[in-house]
Amino acid sequence: MYLTREQQADYKRQGFLIVESFVDAGACDRLRVRAEALVHEFDPAEAISIFSTREQSRRADDYFLGSGDKIRFFFEENAFLPNGSLRHSKNRSINKIGHALHDLDPVFDKFSRTPELKQLSADLGIEQPLLLQSMYIFKQPKIGGEVTCHQDSTFIYTEPMSIAGLWFALEDATVENGCLWAIPGGHEIGLKSRWQRSQDGMHFEVFDSTPWPEERLVPLEVRKGTLILLSGLLPHKSLENKSAKSRHAYTLHMIGGNSDYPADNWLQRSTAMPLRGFE
Repeated sequence: MYLTREQQADYKRQGFLIVESFVDAGACDRLRVRAEALVHEFDPAEAISIFSTREQSRRADDYFLGSGDKIRFFFEENAFLPNGSLRHSKNRSINKIGHALHDLDPVFDKFSRTPELKQLSADLGIEQPLLLQSMYIFKQPKIGGEVTCHQDSTFIYTEPMSIAGLWFALEDATVENGCLWAIPGGHEIGLKSRWQRSQDGMHFEVFDSTPWPEERLVPLEVRKGTLILLSGLLPHKSLENKSAKSRHAYTLHMIGGNSDYPADNWLQRSTAMPLRGFE
């Protein structure tokens, strides 16, 4: 076992678990260097897609919806001037890269498929684990946007629910530079909505419209190399980064291969690129 029984109990009780020093500084730095190289190679003329959680319709452009089996780049909301030019350099304007880094890039593949992560999936009780999506998140200085309170299972739903989020701090994450906030035990609230594909595009099916109990949110300030495990039902968010410090992070989502992954989830793959586990 990688996780102790106490850690497993904490995860079940709180809906999240902080595992310090899960990866070393060198591994964090290699991901950062590779992400910077990918951004350098990216030509913004290919597509301009802005990531936002305030206006979900912005998620529904074809560039985003077709990114489940590709490596694509999404800009910060505040990256552009009124005339359409970038406020800062390209590498200071990208919000995130997604969503198949773990399958298409050898550096991210190596980071994402370690014996420790395979054991972790077993400790979490995820049967036949499959890596569904990956994101490199920059949380840029001064313009890093807010991610509003949400549950990951709203966007990547399985039946039965078998989703775990793995959030790796590639730099120190603090209140100052936009760390995660979570509601301890909030996963017991149940799923409040689903974001689904339909003939008319994307829409939310709302099961519970009551506001999030955000007064219960606590900051998850962590050091570089820390892993935060997140239940798919855990309500969490991050605030804007108004500081001069970036807050780079890498996230993975794994699901159980014995669960049903509906065709109306936004993230879909071509049959030529099926989901893979840890091998």
